[in-house]
Amino acid sequence: MGRIAKGALRNIRVGNTPSKRLRNASAIPLGECASVTGVKAIRRFTVRTVLPEKIAPLGKLAGNLRWSWHLPTSRLFEEIDPAAWEESGHDPVSFLGSVTREKLEQLAGDEALVQRIQEVGADLDDYLTQPRWYQGLGDDAPRSIAYFSPEYGIAAVLPQYSGGLGILAGDHLKSASDLGIPLIGVGLLYQSGYFKQSLSRDAWQQETYPVLDPDGLPLTLLREQDGSAAKVVLPLPNGRHLSAHIWRADVGRVPLLLLDSNVPGNDEAARNVTDRLYGGGGDQRLQQELLLGMGGVKALRIFERLTGTPAPEVFHTNEGHAGFLGIERIRELMDPSNESPMTWEEALTAGRASTVFTTHTPVPAGIDRFDRAQIEHFFHAGLAPAVPTDRVLALGAENYDDGDRSKFNMAVMGLRLAQRANGVAKLHGEVSRGMFSGLWPGFDTQEVPITSVTNGVHVPSWVDPQIADFARTSFGAESVLDPQWSRVYDVPDTDVWALRRNLRSNLVDDVRQRLRSSWKKRGAADAALSWTDSVLDPDILTIGFARRVPTYKRLTLMLRDPARLKALLLHSEHPIQLVIAGKSHPADEQGKRMIQDLVRFTDDPEVRHRIVFLPNYDIAMARTLFPGCDVWLNNPLRPLEACGTSGMKAAINGGLNLSVLDGWWDEMYDGDNGWAIPTANNGASADERDDIEADALYDLLETQVAPRFYSQVPAEGAGAAGPSEPSRDGVPHQWIAMIKHTMATLGPAVSAERMLQDYVEKLYRPAWRAGNAAAADSYSLAKRTAAWRSRVQGNWPAVQVEHVDSSGVTEDPQIGDSLTVNAYVSLGGLDPEDVAVEVAYGRALETDELSDVTVQDLEVAENLGSGRYLFTGGIRIDHSGSFGYTVRVLPKHATLATKAELGLVVNA
Repeated sequence: MGRIAKGALRNIRVGNTPSKRLRNASAIPLGECASVTGVKAIRRFTVRTVLPEKIAPLGKLAGNLRWSWHLPTSRLFEEIDPAAWEESGHDPVSFLGSVTREKLEQLAGDEALVQRIQEVGADLDDYLTQPRWYQGLGDDAPRSIAYFSPEYGIAAVLPQYSGGLGILAGDHLKSASDLGIPLIGVGLLYQSGYFKQSLSRDAWQQETYPVLDPDGLPLTLLREQDGSAAKVVLPLPNGRHLSAHIWRADVGRVPLLLLDSNVPGNDEAARNVTDRLYGGGGDQRLQQELLLGMGGVKALRIFERLTGTPAPEVFHTNEGHAGFLGIERIRELMDPSNESPMTWEEALTAGRASTVFTTHTPVPAGIDRFDRAQIEHFFHAGLAPAVPTDRVLALGAENYDDGDRSKFNMAVMGLRLAQRANGVAKLHGEVSRGMFSGLWPGFDTQEVPITSVTNGVHVPSWVDPQIADFARTSFGAESVLDPQWSRVYDVPDTDVWALRRNLRSNLVDDVRQRLRSSWKKRGAADAALSWTDSVLDPDILTIGFARRVPTYKRLTLMLRDPARLKALLLHSEHPIQLVIAGKSHPADEQGKRMIQDLVRFTDDPEVRHRIVFLPNYDIAMARTLFPGCDVWLNNPLRPLEACGTSGMKAAINGGLNLSVLDGWWDEMYDGDNGWAIPTANNGASADERDDIEADALYDLLETQVAPRFYSQVPAEGAGAAGPSEPSRDGVPHQWIAMIKHTMATLGPAVSAERMLQDYVEKLYRPAWRAGNAAAADSYSLAKRTAAWRSRVQGNWPAVQVEHVDSSGVTEDPQIGDSLTVNAYVSLGGLDPEDVAVEVAYGRALETDELSDVTVQDLEVAENLGSGRYLFTGGIRIDHSGSFGYTVRVLPKHATLATKAELGLVVNA
């Protein structure tokens, strides 16, 4: 009954929202208590009255997070009571909880309002049930897909995210809902979410952790048929256990299951497991990831049983945090209670076939790693009794060059447990193939089986309502994916310019309010804050920068030459103004120092009206910040930005990007949608690189960005940095041209709908087909494949290319000549059908490495006995200059997703 509070105690909130069950209502004491102070309740309940039938759809509308991106729904709540809506922080659950019974009856008597409520409610019903894009795929697609992530950024009222990974996960769920993709999200419910950020008087980051009340959030507790809370239980060392309740959030059509360890029956340490997002370390972090992965699969099984939802046919691991889901699936298949329990190799083969792993980090330091002894300690407690612990340890082993044999690497385990893997931008795919190439020794980096799906953003969540209204009015299309969106080119420049000024003005108002609040928290008196009323100017070029603050994102690159930055801010003809936000991890002292250095610069009375730092960057702030900025700045150390999506959010609102060619910008910058900050050569030292790239940034702002904004356009035939003359009507037409080009061409490319469609076609459907094939006929193919894999791996050390010769080329070879290649190969105990023998040919460099490589299979021509075979084939010389070839042997099987999957190759 209720939730046990840790140290802190609970109070009672009485509300009216009908979306939750009343719990322990009879235990609420009634009596006079107005004079009692300082007394805290031990539990808190949310008591809800029933909405009048005519307006009952409000309950469902409030309970489904679709309102956070569906304008008609959020506007409906606002129109009911604008003041109460603002007071609630735009939270429908809190909003309805504040409306009195009398007010509800009054609303039910307003026929026009009732009709509107019924229409919006019916629209939600249609949205949840009618076929969408995915249903057009028919039966050739998975019926259910499980998506695991440690954090989700869906709405400000559900603060379960720290940065880009969580926002991306939230956008993934929302876009899956819009497309009708049958996704089920799995995560953890953190009692304090991520920290709230403020600044001390000396500009040092301060962290606070407000405790969240799930009963006040848009969540429903998953219950068994008898009304008791459904529960996941994991065994822990020393006879302890970790129990977790399962909360459900409805993200449109997508259910999100969040596991919560602050429950009765857990000891203090177990209740703390889901205390904070990325809080603690060591055993607590490991237990979070065990609960997310293994507990998450158990939660899915409970959800399937209680709701009749089809079992997921594809499992998607968003980063390595949830990697233990693969172990739980193996445990299920190896369970001795099964009619036909599988072996380790069989279960691993079956599980891998339907698993997708996405990596988000471009640096090894960003990956969770644990001591092998820690993993061993927890698995010996009985987490997966039938699963050999040494096999689990081998999955995360860094048994490659430069690896640490004492560590267990979560990303490495994720890659070994998934048959399909991807990075989150084209460049990040390249970086990931290089970073993890040690897992595939003997293969060229480009052959490492990690593809890429470039991230996107959920447009309805991030496009400003004014932009949506403008698009609907101007060309009848709200979605950037609608072909009508390209009609933005036909809109008068003056209209676009006026819209951009409105958005900038909204940002200025929001910044002034937030800055004043920040200074008061730093100890300033109201009387000393009148200057905040004139901070920023809605007619000045506004540049935004809002990120997490690890060192590689270089928050303070703009401070490299303070005098030059000050000159840009105070320029007499084309000044700039900067709005900056970002949180540093609580344990990152260097990141906090960067924030302090920046804030001290912004505190300077000479420039504080032109540059501000806003604490506590979150979704609510972002909704005004992205649309209000003319330019979005991003200057990470290339190639350390995996993707980055903040600039995408700016782009769909008509913002231009000014960024290092890293992440998504590296593939989508086209010269007309913003500017690319040049990067220094790799040979430069860290300080030299920062100096060079900061200078390039200043130069772009001085000579291209600012002049173009201030009604100055290049003369006829001049380039972007060429001579300029003022525009006659005061509207910067070339600037507007860049805005229109960005909205028409970049908008569709950065959409999360495009991203989800890529996931479906490139990863989900192939994983589903492989998983179905593996599971068919009581997993007969998985068992045969496992036996084949074991046989190949056992015999591979005996495989060798004994000799290679060629014929057919004269001493003076010409383009078009044919060359016959003969390879004498010893296969040991393997058969020719088990392998592919390939000739790879192309340009031979001075190092004898091949470039512009073409690969062609050789066919078995003769059995030479004793496991030896002659393979032969012809190739054609297709270019002049140096030419070279080599031969290699790889495993071959119909179930392999790529040639490199097993990591086995023998090169001549």
